[in-house]
Amino acid sequence: MIIVGNSIRRFFLVVVLFCSLGALAQEHENQSSETSEELEFDATELINSHIYDSHEFHIADWNGKAISLPLPVILWTENGLVTFMSSAFHHDEEGSVVVERGEQQFVRYQDEIYYADANGTVAFDADQNVTNDRPLNFSITKNVFTLFVSAAFMLLIFIPIGNSYKKNQRAPKGIAAFFEPLVVFVRDDIAVPNIGEKKYQKYMPYLLTVFFLIWFGNMFGLIPFFPFQGTLTNDILFTGVMATMTFLITIFSGNKSYWGHIFATPGVPKWLLPIMIPVEVLGMFTKPFALMIRLFANITAGHIIILSLMALIFIFQTAWISPVSIAFSLFMYALELLVAALQAYVFTLLSALFIGQAVEEHH
Repeated sequence: MIIVGNSIRRFFLVVVLFCSLGALAQEHENQSSETSEELEFDATELINSHIYDSHEFHIADWNGKAISLPLPVILWTENGLVTFMSSAFHHDEEGSVVVERGEQQFVRYQDEIYYADANGTVAFDADQNVTNDRPLNFSITKNVFTLFVSAAFMLLIFIPIGNSYKKNQRAPKGIAAFFEPLVVFVRDDIAVPNIGEKKYQKYMPYLLTVFFLIWFGNMFGLIPFFPFQGTLTNDILFTGVMATMTFLITIFSGNKSYWGHIFATPGVPKWLLPIMIPVEVLGMFTKPFALMIRLFANITAGHIIILSLMALIFIFQTAWISPVSIAFSLFMYALELLVAALQAYVFTLLSALFIGQAVEEHH
């Protein structure tokens, strides 16, 4: 009965979603036919607005106006620290309004903050690149906010779990019973096989942090409403920092055998070393680069596919395409749930593999 009830609820949810999107598409079609100057739907703008980072949370649109939650803008400028809310930037017919703080003026262009020029805007060179200087930006963006939420969520979960093991030495209960198999999985199937039984404990805190931070960040990014609109791994800067952490741990953990394999590859003639050494050194940097790109590209590609499928309804301006769009979107959404955990596993596995290569003893 429970399975049947869940199936009925899911069926009605899909029907409601189908009817809502169909009505929205039909309304868009009717409005387009009534207006003499038809506004073309821009799927690229829709996708970019969802996958790119931003200084505010877009919650909804009401009567043609956007309802947004501004986030703090924190800048380190030539005159020191400057802070204000992102709502100080707004758009009018002439573009972004300049924010004045003391003798300094700031303008936002494509979600980047620049010093305003003499005309109160940004200037471009011949290649359409912005020539204005930028202050150091430490603002709380959507992705940074999601990082704080993910970190707070992890603390709220794992601190009570750790305390429960001090009080209860028997089988775990409650939420500890759910997360213990995941912790044991990271230990027995990732850390021990790749790093070794003698040295794996030293790196377990990092591997567990990486695994759950990426997993939670990916899962929060799949929730389409506030405050879960940001996706950590959808930002190449975040994945780059994570890959850099793995790189630094690897090189600082490297033993004599590891460095000897790079600068004096065993079994290679000496006359080949001038060729092999640059190749091995380059391989040190390609590994974290591959970690960064793999994690970023897989998550971003999934988001783009889902948004592209939903945009088909408005591109064709008919509700008849909605069943196909919704069916494939639900499939991709289910696949993204798998990818969210899979990418956390792959990143943790490769990190353990690289660390294991650095600490492995010569046989």
